Amino acid sequence: MQRLSNADTENASVQLYVKRDDLIHPAVSGNKWRKLKYNLLDAQARGERAVLTFGGAYSNHLYATAAAGRALGLATIGIVRGLELEAKENPTLRFCREQGMELHFVSRAEYRQKDSVDYLAQLSERFGAPYIVPEGGTTRLALQGVAEMVSEIKEQLGAMPDFIATAAGTGGTAAGILSAGADVLAFSALKGGDFLADDIRQQLDGYTQSGTLSLLTDYHFGGYAKWNEELLDFMHDFAAEFDVRLEQVYTAKMFYGLFDLIKSGCFQRGTTIVAVHTGGLQGALSA
Repeated sequence: MQRLSNADTENASVQLYVKRDDLIHPAVSGNKWRKLKYNLLDAQARGERAVLTFGGAYSNHLYATAAAGRALGLATIGIVRGLELEAKENPTLRFCREQGMELHFVSRAEYRQKDSVDYLAQLSERFGAPYIVPEGGTTRLALQGVAEMVSEIKEQLGAMPDFIATAAGTGGTAAGILSAGADVLAFSALKGGDFLADDIRQQLDGYTQSGTLSLLTDYHFGGYAKWNEELLDFMHDFAAEFDVRLEQVYTAKMFYGLFDLIKSGCFQRGTTIVAVHTGGLQGALSA
């Protein structure tokens, strides 16, 4: 846990911390470690030999699954969105291949079937009944892993913070935090991310108690995996001021939005906020 203090937080009388989950593991970091933990333990307990999952060409989830699978002796299969990307290369896909992940590129239309029971049955038959983890790793077991982070935060601070802030893609990290009873500020990395509120509520189905969700949808910078020079400049300044690296897809958008809200006086004086660094630094651009 690292305290972040500057003129903005002091003027607003807000205590801001960052939960440095980016430091958990060099390749399986942040929320990916949390979400994969119990899924992969379950796969091992079942005696599975392979794990199949889904992601885009720059997916932190594919990257982390490939590394974790190799470390645990599990074969990994990645279904990648976009047939046109098969002939292209980037550091994320290269790393996945280096870890032994078998990559299969599908059309965007086919990829949209990733949650269909029939489509998953076809994949299971095609690839020899692997253990299937959904896009982003979000399952009940993933929520269990994320919830452990809340206990750590409470122990490190000596009390529950007023809010835990996180970036949101599939909403699994926000749901896991909420399931542990904490109030969440979720910053959508997607344009038009209002639907995430319903997705997160569905993930919490069956939980008798949960925290309160505040979904922020104005800090997407054009949509998923989009950014501009203003965001890159913010990343550079943030690293210089706090010695914490961010990446432009998730964490920079969250911290940009968080500081904007702090400067705008949106929090009561004396508020304590813990922002989760969800990792993904292998995809970070330089400002």
